[in-house]
Amino acid sequence: MKSLFRLFLIPFFLFATYLHANAQNNGTIQGKVLTADRKPAENVSVRLQGTRYGSMTDENGDYTFRAPAGSYTLVISQVGIQSTESPVNIIAGKTSRVPVLTINTGNAQLKEVNVSAGSKRFTPKPSADAAKIPLSPLENSQSYSTIGTELLKEQQVFSVDDALRNTPGIQKLWDATGRGGDGGSYFTLRGFVVQSSLRNGVAGLVTNTVDAVNTEKVELIKGPSGTLYGSALPSFGGLINRVTKKPYESFGGEVSQSIGGYNYGFNKFSLNRTTIDVNTPVTANKNVLFRLNAAYNFNNSFQNYGQASNIALAPSLSIKASEKLSFLLESEMFFGRSSSMRPFFFFYNTPKDLGISKVSDLNIDYNQAYVNEDITQRSRSVNYFAQANYKISDKITSQTVFSSSNSFSNGASPYFYLVNDTTALGKAAVTPRGRNYILRYDQSTLNSKNNVTEIQENINGDFNIGRFRNRFVVGLDYQHVNSNQIYYGNNYGVAPINSATFDYGSANRAAQYQLTPKAFDKNNTFPYIYKRNTYSAYISDVFNITEQLLASAGVRVDHFRNGKSYLIDGSVSPTSAEYNQTAFSPKFGLVYQAIKDQLSFFGNYQNGFTNPAPFQDQTGAFVTPKPQNANQIEGGVKMALFNGKLNGTVSYYNIKLTNILRNLTATAAAPSPQVQDGTQLSKGFEAEVIANPVPGLNVIAGFSYNDSKLTKADADVQDLRPNTAGSPYLANFYISYRLPKSAIKGLGAGFGGNYASENKIINSVSQGTFSLPSYTVLNANLFYDVAKYRIGLSANNVGNKKYYTGYTTINPQNLRQFVLSAAYKF
Repeated sequence: MKSLFRLFLIPFFLFATYLHANAQNNGTIQGKVLTADRKPAENVSVRLQGTRYGSMTDENGDYTFRAPAGSYTLVISQVGIQSTESPVNIIAGKTSRVPVLTINTGNAQLKEVNVSAGSKRFTPKPSADAAKIPLSPLENSQSYSTIGTELLKEQQVFSVDDALRNTPGIQKLWDATGRGGDGGSYFTLRGFVVQSSLRNGVAGLVTNTVDAVNTEKVELIKGPSGTLYGSALPSFGGLINRVTKKPYESFGGEVSQSIGGYNYGFNKFSLNRTTIDVNTPVTANKNVLFRLNAAYNFNNSFQNYGQASNIALAPSLSIKASEKLSFLLESEMFFGRSSSMRPFFFFYNTPKDLGISKVSDLNIDYNQAYVNEDITQRSRSVNYFAQANYKISDKITSQTVFSSSNSFSNGASPYFYLVNDTTALGKAAVTPRGRNYILRYDQSTLNSKNNVTEIQENINGDFNIGRFRNRFVVGLDYQHVNSNQIYYGNNYGVAPINSATFDYGSANRAAQYQLTPKAFDKNNTFPYIYKRNTYSAYISDVFNITEQLLASAGVRVDHFRNGKSYLIDGSVSPTSAEYNQTAFSPKFGLVYQAIKDQLSFFGNYQNGFTNPAPFQDQTGAFVTPKPQNANQIEGGVKMALFNGKLNGTVSYYNIKLTNILRNLTATAAAPSPQVQDGTQLSKGFEAEVIANPVPGLNVIAGFSYNDSKLTKADADVQDLRPNTAGSPYLANFYISYRLPKSAIKGLGAGFGGNYASENKIINSVSQGTFSLPSYTVLNANLFYDVAKYRIGLSANNVGNKKYYTGYTTINPQNLRQFVLSAAYKF
C-alpha cells in the first residue's frame, strides 16, 4: 500500500517542480466583490485586462489568483452587469490585497449571473469550522470535504444523509431510527462509527433523518478532532458538521414542489414535498434581517408497508447592533411521525449456527416490511442557537455561542431476529438448520428525551509578529447533557420469512397496544437517565514561517464529570458511578505550499478521546477507566490548480486507538470482568477530485481504502476487522454538464453513483463471518435552471439495485425512484 501511495505521488512532485520553476516571477492577488446591497457577489468574473489571468468569485465574493509581476487594470465583469475596473500592482512573491469592489446589480440580475456562470460550482469553499480559524483548504493541515447547496439542488438531494454520497471515505451503515438520543443515521468514517451531531460547529442533536432545507453546506471533517471539538460530538474517524443558511440584505426566496414515484411512474406517489425559503430585511437600514426555511415531506416506503411524514421549520434573525457588534439567532424544529427502519439481527442463532455467510443464503423478501405501517413513532428535534460577534480590534474578534439541542421520541421501533426453525418453533426442525422463520420484536421509546446545552467562547486573532503572520483561536467550552431516555421491549411473535399467504400486517398498532406493558418489567426496560458536564479550554495557532510554509499547533484540556444514573422509579442504578476525569488532547500540523494558493503538501498529528464508563476488574471491584485515545498521523497533497479548475486532496492516514476495554474470563467474584489494554489500528488512503475542465462541465470523483483491525483484543476477534468499519473500498463520482451559452442556457444533466465493496457485518471466531455483498448504485438527473425558476427530474438507483447496509444487521435499501421538482425563485 505504501509503495502504491508513493507511486501515486510521483506525478504531483514532478508537476510541482515544473510549475514552481515557471512561477518565480508571479505574485498573488486577493480581494472581495460585493453587490450594491452589500451581498457577496458569487461566480463573477475577475480578470486582468488584456491577459489570460483571472478567476471567479466564490460564495463569499472572494477571489484569489496568481499572475506575473506588473501593473494592471483589474476588470470585474459578467453578462447582465456593468463592468467595474480598478488598478492593481502585483509584486513577485507577495500577496496584493485589493480593496472591496462593488458591482452595480440587483438581486434578480445576480441570480442570472450565478445561474449562467456554470463554472466551478462545486469547488470547495474556505471553512471557518474545520480549524475554528478562517483558512483556505490549502492552508489547513487537516483533510476535509465540503458539499454545497448548489450540488444539493442540482441532484435534488433532500437530506444530509443523501448529500454525503458525494464525498469519499464515508458510508451509511444504518438509516435513522428516530429514537430520542441516538436516532440519527449511523455512518462509518476511517473505520469508526460517526453520526451527524454538529451544527455550525457546536452541538446539534439529530433524532431522525436531517432535512436539508436549512442546509447551506455539509462539511466532513476527517480524523480525530478532540483538540477543537472535545469527546462527545466527533468520532475517532471524524465529524459531520452542517452549516445552516443565514439571512442576507435583500428580499428574495424560493418555493418548490417535488413529487416522486418508485419504478416507472408517478401513479402512486412515494414522495410529496413542499419547501419555502423567504428572506427579507426587517428595517430600512438593513441592520435587522429575517429568513425562514420550511419544508413538508411525505415518503412512502418501497416496501409494501411503511411511510414517514416530517415538518421542518427554521427561522433565523440577524441583528447588526453597531459596527462592532452583531447577533445571529436561529431555531431549527423537526417534527416527524414514521414507520421506522426494520433491520434484521443475529442474536439467538449466529451465522455459524445457521450455516450461512452471505445474504443470498437467506430467503428474505426484499419488498416485505413484515409489520404494518401503522406501527409508528413520533420524533422531534428542536435546536436553538444564539451567536454574538464582537470586533475587539481590527486584528481580534470575539464569538460567543449558546446552543440548546433537544431530542424526543415516543413509540415503536420494530426489528427482526434471524433464527433457525428450532428456535422459532420451539421444537426440532424438520430440516437441519432450517431458516424459514423470523422473530418479530420491538424496542419502543417512552417519551425519551435527550438535551444538550453548550456555551462556547472563541477569541480569534490575525496579526503579524515581525514578518510572521499568526492566526489563532483561544476557546472556552461548557457542555451539559441531561438524558432521560427510556426503552422497553415487546415481542410480536413468529412469522415466516417468505410466505405469499401469511398476514404480516396483523402486527399492527392494535397488537402493539396490547403488548405495551401497563407496569414496567425491569428485565425488559432499559433506562438511560443521567447528567454529565464537561468543562474545556483550548488554543490553536497557525503560524506563517514563510509565505509558503505554515506550522500549526493546538491543545485542549477537558474536565469530564459523570453524574449518577437512575432507574425509572427514581432510585439510583446499581451500576451507577460518579467520577471526574481530565484529558489532554494535542494536535500539530505542517503545510508547505509548493505553489502558493495552488499546490500544498501537508501533514498532521491529531488526537481524539472518549470517556468510557467504569468497568469491573478481575477482583469484582469497579474501576474508573482512563480516557480512550486515538492518535492519527496523516500526510498528503492538496491542489487548486489552473485558476481553481482542478481541486483535490490525496492523503494517507494511520490511526491507533488505545485503552480499549476487552473482556476477561468470568469468575465467581467478577461475572463480567474487563481490562483496559485493547488496541485498534485503522489506516488507509483517500483521494478526492473536483474539476471544471471546460465551461459548463463539472466533475466530482473520490476513492478510499481502509484497513482496520483489532490488534489487541479478545481471542474471539483478535486481528479481525471490526464489524463497525464498513466496506474497505469505497468510490463515488458525479459528472454534470450545463449548457453555458445557447438559446436554452441553464439546461443540463448529471450522472453519478457509488460503489462499496463487501462489508463484514459479523466477524468473529465464535459467530463466524457474515458479509453484505458489494454494490454499485447509479443516479441520474436532468434540470433546467434559470434566474426565475428551476425544473428537475432525477432517477435514484437507476439500475433498481437490491442492496443492503448495516453493521451487525441487514438493512434493505431503496429501489429505483423518480423525482420531479419545480421551483420558483423571487
